[in-house]
Amino acid sequence: MVKSHRSTFSWLLITFVVMTASAFGQQPEQKQRVRTVTIPISIFTKSELKENQPQEFVQLDRLIVREDRVEQQILSIRSVSDAPMSIAFVIQEDLVNNFNLQIKDIQEFIRGLPSGTRVMVAYARGGSIEVRQRFTDDREKAAKSLRIVSSSANFAPRSPYDGVEEVLSRFDGIPVGRRAILLFSDGVDTSQGLSLASITQSFDLEQAVLKAQRRGVAVYSFFTPTSSSENGNSTFILAGQGALAKISDQTGGRAFYQGSIAPTSYLPFFRELNLLLNRQFSLTYLSTNMNKGYHRVEVLSTNPEIKIEHPKGYYYR
Repeated sequence: MVKSHRSTFSWLLITFVVMTASAFGQQPEQKQRVRTVTIPISIFTKSELKENQPQEFVQLDRLIVREDRVEQQILSIRSVSDAPMSIAFVIQEDLVNNFNLQIKDIQEFIRGLPSGTRVMVAYARGGSIEVRQRFTDDREKAAKSLRIVSSSANFAPRSPYDGVEEVLSRFDGIPVGRRAILLFSDGVDTSQGLSLASITQSFDLEQAVLKAQRRGVAVYSFFTPTSSSENGNSTFILAGQGALAKISDQTGGRAFYQGSIAPTSYLPFFRELNLLLNRQFSLTYLSTNMNKGYHRVEVLSTNPEIKIEHPKGYYYR
């Protein structure tokens, strides 16, 4: 039995993984080439996901990692207590004015993050990002760096995923561990024209997914209309939500939205997100696959009542 609450939960889970690694088999042969891969995973019971309430105990049983359908050896798993998270807030400049009414709640969410959390705040506008606060463990300073958005189409980014890609490069100077991006956007990429295919299969979206997977960053997206999309074609709004769901699902995050309208409050989303982040772990395993290209990843428990959210793969070059 593994406690779900922070230090005890993480210590027992780490002990379990070490036992699993030793039981998995002998170390790879000395001449065999291997490399380490680190990915974010979130572990839940199916009932607590349904009820949005954490349970006191979680029976994990054996944890299994497969890469391209081949089982790999787990090296370590780190949680809240021994791996502070690095979180980047990426906010689209042309979001509707309703977003500005939510700033105080976002600030309180930042202030309530666990001690040691590194926070970055950036705004996606025009063809680049405006970094209001570089990664810092001063949560108060990060919270105060938030500002209102202009809500003007004149400052709309070429693609919201341009900003995500640029912010992802900022993680290169951060220690490997638990990483996340909180993306506030309508998800609509118009850089290749306004069509369903250009939105849901945009080049920038695909590149952002691959770069996030490569760096082990989970993207949690919050759909919020922009000044252009608020009264626009509902089909394109749904396409934007689909794009946000794609980047979140493919990187091990979660997409949040309230129909096709601006959320009246982010607080219900933040309550669910707190559960997700407290159950997020940084999993490191040994990969015996040295081939360049895209590799699919599967993480599962032998307990059928356990659900594990994780990146669907990564690109190795």
